[in-house]
Amino acid sequence: MTARTATSRDAEAIARIYNEGIEDRVATFETRLRSPAEIEQWFDEVHPIVVVEDGGEVLAFASTSTYRPRECYVGVAECSVYVARNARGRGAGKASLAALFEEARKAGFHKLVSRIFRENMRSLRMIDRLGFRQVGVYRKHAQLDGAWRDVVIVEKLL
Repeated sequence: MTARTATSRDAEAIARIYNEGIEDRVATFETRLRSPAEIEQWFDEVHPIVVVEDGGEVLAFASTSTYRPRECYVGVAECSVYVARNARGRGAGKASLAALFEEARKAGFHKLVSRIFRENMRSLRMIDRLGFRQVGVYRKHAQLDGAWRDVVIVEKLL
């Protein structure tokens, strides 16, 4: 497996993987599937995105996005990681996040933050191994399929 900076040519693979995450209901509150054209809009030349591939097939991606629009938060980014169903448990998520750390540093970010469903133990173990700190829990943070869900707040100083 190798990690590299993603380009808009990866939008189709990223959309496929993200949509699997949406369908599985374990990683995001989103319920509407995304098109490759919508994913292309993520490439803003400010927020790094990386992919991990094996034999030319994209297995995972990690991305950054705006944390808050206020200028005081310019060095902080939201981060996400998604792994294709057929590649989960093989280290692709960990590899994509590790590569994202370097790209985020180069882009001028000093901190990454995220929120993870409390019951998503696989993700919580992974981010713990990568040096994220659990900050706390947002209780009943948002609804997914009519149920209020808790999320663990995490941060990583770069």
